[in-house]
This record gives sequence, structure tokens and C-alpha cells, in this order.
Amino acid sequence: MLSAFLVPRIRSTKHKAQNAKHMKFDHIGIATKSIEEGLAVWRDVLGLEVDSTEEVTEQGVKVCMLAVGDTHLELLEPLGPETSVGKFLAKRGPGMHHIAIQVNDIHSSLAELKRKGARLIDETPRVGAGGCLVAFVHPSSVNGVLLELVQHQ
Repeated sequence: MLSAFLVPRIRSTKHKAQNAKHMKFDHIGIATKSIEEGLAVWRDVLGLEVDSTEEVTEQGVKVCMLAVGDTHLELLEPLGPETSVGKFLAKRGPGMHHIAIQVNDIHSSLAELKRKGARLIDETPRVGAGGCLVAFVHPSSVNGVLLELVQHQ
């Protein structure tokens, strides 16, 4: 069902399977009280390497990307309790926040999702970590999982 939202409609199931193979997870977002607390597990215990760390003020987070094979783990530290990640931590505690799927054209992906009735948090992409364009889809439209679409520039 997810691939139907993110790739163009194709009549042949063979072509659908081939297009789904070209989709990839960009990262998995993990909310943590502090980047250092997260690194104590993901870097120090599991041996993952830090690719980058940056502050994304517009989204109210400090982000640390760790390489995991062909994808990344994104540690999210809130810049304050009123941010979306701050509220998430207050309600649920540390843990998985979202999954991110890389798309080639975020504008057409959002339009397709909206046309199919998905509840979009962001109808217009915004700049996220690493200068990528990002947009979020509400968990109620994706089996209870917060979904981030990512288009690399």
C-alpha cells in the first residue's frame, strides 16, 4: 500500500515490483533526550559511526546521522519541550519517532498522496537536515507510523 502512494500508478504488477525495488529507506528517526545519551547506545555500544550532526532550528531539533549500511539512523534531540520532538518525548519517552522514505519528486509524491486521501502534515515541503526537502505524512494514513518523505538535492 505504501508503494502505491510513492510511485506512479503502473498497470503491470511486474512493473510495480520493480519500482518498489528502487524505493529505499532514507533513515529511521529516533527521539532521544540528548544526542550524547543516544550516542552512548548507538555509537559506543553498537559501533555505528557518526556521519553528521546539525541543528535544524525550523523543526526545533538537533540531528545526528549515523550510518547503518545503505541507510541512516537519525537521532533527534528537541531544542525545547514545546517542539514536536519535545512533546513526543514527554508523551512517549525515547524511541522510534518516524521512518523516512526517499522519493525522487517530493511535490508529485505529496500531490499523489493527497489525491488518494492521505492526511498530510506538510502539504508543502520544507528544508530538513542536510538541506533535503522533507514533508511528513500523518500516522493515521500510514498504519500508525509517522512517515517522512525525503528528496535529496
